[in-house]
Amino acid sequence: MTQFHIYDLKKNPEGLHFEESLDLKAELMQRNAEILDLSPVDVVGEIRFEAGFYFLNYQLSYQISMASSRSMTPVQWAESYPVMELFVENQALLKEKDLIDEDLVLIIEGDSIVLEDSVADNILLNLPAKVLTPEEATGQNMPSGEKSENIHSSQSQEHPCKPMIYIDK
Repeated sequence: MTQFHIYDLKKNPEGLHFEESLDLKAELMQRNAEILDLSPVDVVGEIRFEAGFYFLNYQLSYQISMASSRSMTPVQWAESYPVMELFVENQALLKEKDLIDEDLVLIIEGDSIVLEDSVADNILLNLPAKVLTPEEATGQNMPSGEKSENIHSSQSQEHPCKPMIYIDK
Protein backbone atom coordinates (compact mmCIF):
# COMPACT_ATOMS: atom_id res chain seq x y z
CA MET A 1 0.00 0.00 0.00
CA THR A 2 1.35 3.39 -1.00
CA GLN A 3 0.78 5.90 1.78
CA PHE A 4 1.91 9.49 1.95
CA HIS A 5 2.23 10.65 5.57
CA ILE A 6 1.30 14.27 6.13
CA TYR A 7 4.44 14.85 8.22
CA ASP A 8 6.69 13.69 5.36
CA LEU A 9 4.84 15.92 2.90
CA LYS A 10 5.28 18.97 5.13
CA LYS A 11 9.04 18.28 5.31
CA ASN A 12 9.36 18.17 1.50
CA PRO A 13 8.17 21.51 0.07
CA GLU A 14 9.10 20.39 -3.46
CA GLY A 15 6.71 17.43 -3.06
CA LEU A 16 7.15 13.74 -3.73
CA HIS A 17 7.12 12.14 -7.17
CA PHE A 18 5.78 8.60 -7.58
CA GLU A 19 5.45 5.98 -10.30
CA GLU A 20 3.48 2.86 -9.35
CA SER A 21 1.80 -0.15 -10.91
CA LEU A 22 -1.18 -1.07 -8.71
CA ASP A 23 -3.07 -4.36 -8.69
CA LEU A 24 -6.61 -3.28 -7.81
CA LYS A 25 -8.48 -5.99 -9.75
CA ALA A 26 -9.80 -7.98 -6.76
CA GLU A 27 -10.85 -4.88 -4.81
CA LEU A 28 -12.65 -3.24 -7.73
CA MET A 29 -14.36 -6.45 -8.82
CA GLN A 30 -15.63 -6.82 -5.25
CA ARG A 31 -16.85 -3.21 -5.15
CA ASN A 32 -18.51 -3.39 -8.60
CA ALA A 33 -19.70 -6.74 -9.95
CA GLU A 34 -19.99 -5.33 -13.50
CA ILE A 35 -16.18 -5.27 -13.85
CA LEU A 36 -15.02 -8.48 -15.51
CA ASP A 37 -11.29 -7.78 -15.67
CA LEU A 38 -8.78 -5.03 -14.88
CA SER A 39 -5.12 -4.79 -15.82
CA PRO A 40 -2.56 -3.42 -13.34
CA VAL A 41 -3.10 0.33 -13.11
CA ASP A 42 -0.09 2.48 -14.01
CA VAL A 43 0.01 5.67 -11.94
CA VAL A 44 2.53 8.50 -12.39
CA GLY A 45 2.30 11.75 -10.47
CA GLU A 46 3.22 13.90 -7.52
CA ILE A 47 1.90 14.96 -4.16
CA ARG A 48 2.83 18.15 -2.31
CA PHE A 49 1.84 20.32 0.63
CA GLU A 50 1.27 24.03 0.05
CA ALA A 51 -0.58 26.73 2.00
CA GLY A 52 -2.46 24.24 4.21
CA PHE A 53 -3.57 22.04 1.31
CA TYR A 54 -2.29 18.69 0.04
CA PHE A 55 -2.28 18.47 -3.77
CA LEU A 56 -2.43 14.98 -5.31
CA ASN A 57 -1.99 15.00 -9.10
CA TYR A 58 -1.46 11.91 -11.23
CA GLN A 59 -2.11 10.26 -14.58
CA LEU A 60 -3.58 6.77 -14.52
CA SER A 61 -3.69 4.21 -17.35
CA TYR A 62 -5.29 0.77 -17.45
CA GLN A 63 -7.29 -1.76 -19.49
CA ILE A 64 -10.75 -2.70 -18.24
CA SER A 65 -13.42 -5.21 -19.31
CA MET A 66 -17.14 -5.03 -18.65
CA ALA A 67 -20.16 -6.76 -20.16
CA SER A 68 -22.05 -4.98 -22.92
CA SER A 69 -25.22 -3.36 -21.61
CA ARG A 70 -27.08 -4.73 -24.61
CA SER A 71 -25.72 -8.23 -25.34
CA MET A 72 -23.65 -9.09 -22.24
CA THR A 73 -20.65 -9.70 -24.54
CA PRO A 74 -17.37 -8.80 -22.77
CA VAL A 75 -15.98 -5.45 -23.97
CA GLN A 76 -12.40 -4.38 -23.25
CA TRP A 77 -11.01 -0.88 -23.68
CA ALA A 78 -8.11 1.28 -22.52
CA GLU A 79 -8.46 4.28 -20.22
CA SER A 80 -5.97 7.05 -19.47
CA TYR A 81 -6.81 10.33 -17.75
CA PRO A 82 -5.47 12.83 -15.24
CA VAL A 83 -6.69 13.08 -11.65
CA MET A 84 -6.32 16.17 -9.47
CA GLU A 85 -7.42 16.02 -5.84
CA LEU A 86 -7.15 18.51 -3.02
CA PHE A 87 -7.01 17.44 0.64
CA VAL A 88 -7.11 19.17 4.04
CA GLU A 89 -6.38 17.88 7.53
CA ASN A 90 -9.14 17.46 10.11
CA GLN A 91 -7.98 20.56 12.03
CA ALA A 92 -8.65 22.70 8.98
CA LEU A 93 -12.32 21.69 8.72
CA LEU A 94 -13.77 24.84 10.20
CA LYS A 95 -11.70 27.17 8.05
CA GLU A 96 -12.41 25.37 4.75
CA LYS A 97 -16.05 24.36 5.40
CA ASP A 98 -17.41 25.92 2.17
CA LEU A 99 -14.94 24.02 -0.03
CA ILE A 100 -15.70 20.75 1.77
CA ASP A 101 -19.47 21.25 1.45
CA GLU A 102 -19.06 21.67 -2.32
CA ASP A 103 -16.91 18.49 -2.54
CA LEU A 104 -13.97 20.49 -3.87
CA VAL A 105 -11.73 19.37 -0.99
CA LEU A 106 -11.36 15.90 0.54
CA ILE A 107 -10.66 15.34 4.23
CA ILE A 108 -7.58 13.34 5.21
CA GLU A 109 -8.63 10.39 7.37
CA GLY A 110 -5.87 9.61 9.86
CA ASP A 111 -2.38 10.90 9.20
CA SER A 112 -1.83 9.77 5.60
CA ILE A 113 -3.22 9.81 2.07
CA VAL A 114 -3.53 6.33 0.54
CA LEU A 115 -2.88 6.28 -3.21
CA GLU A 116 -4.76 3.01 -3.83
CA ASP A 117 -7.95 4.46 -2.30
CA SER A 118 -7.81 7.50 -4.56
CA VAL A 119 -7.10 5.47 -7.70
CA ALA A 120 -9.81 2.88 -6.97
CA ASP A 121 -12.42 5.56 -6.27
CA ASN A 122 -11.56 7.45 -9.46
CA ILE A 123 -11.77 4.32 -11.61
CA LEU A 124 -15.23 3.57 -10.22
CA LEU A 125 -16.33 7.18 -10.74
CA ASN A 126 -15.24 7.01 -14.39
CA LEU A 127 -17.06 3.80 -15.32
CA PRO A 128 -19.48 4.37 -18.20
CA ALA A 129 -23.21 4.03 -17.59
CA LYS A 130 -23.60 2.17 -20.91
CA VAL A 131 -21.07 -0.26 -22.39
CA LEU A 132 -21.44 -1.34 -26.02
CA THR A 133 -19.41 -3.49 -28.40
CA PRO A 134 -18.06 -1.61 -31.46
CA GLU A 135 -20.83 -3.16 -33.59
CA GLU A 136 -23.54 -2.13 -31.13
CA ALA A 137 -22.14 1.40 -30.90
CA THR A 138 -22.42 1.85 -34.68
CA GLY A 139 -26.02 0.64 -34.69
CA GLN A 140 -25.32 -2.79 -36.14
CA ASN A 141 -26.38 -5.99 -34.41
CA MET A 142 -29.49 -4.64 -32.69
CA PRO A 143 -31.15 -7.10 -30.29
CA SER A 144 -34.37 -8.81 -31.30
CA GLY A 145 -36.77 -11.37 -29.89
CA GLU A 146 -39.08 -14.01 -31.31
CA LYS A 147 -41.88 -11.52 -31.93
CA SER A 148 -40.03 -8.23 -31.70
CA GLU A 149 -37.28 -6.37 -33.45
CA ASN A 150 -35.47 -3.11 -32.76
CA ILE A 151 -34.99 -0.90 -35.76
CA HIS A 152 -32.87 2.16 -36.30
CA SER A 153 -34.68 5.51 -36.44
CA SER A 154 -33.78 5.85 -40.15
CA GLN A 155 -35.93 2.76 -40.81
CA SER A 156 -38.95 4.07 -38.90
CA GLN A 157 -40.62 5.50 -42.05
CA GLU A 158 -40.59 2.03 -43.58
CA HIS A 159 -42.45 0.65 -40.54
CA PRO A 160 -45.01 3.23 -39.42
CA CYS A 161 -46.36 2.83 -35.90
CA LYS A 162 -50.02 2.31 -35.24
CA PRO A 163 -51.26 4.33 -32.31
CA MET A 164 -52.47 2.32 -29.34
CA ILE A 165 -55.37 3.38 -27.18
CA TYR A 166 -55.70 2.15 -23.64
CA ILE A 167 -59.16 2.30 -22.08
CA ASP A 168 -59.38 1.98 -18.32
CA LYS A 169 -62.62 0.34 -17.19
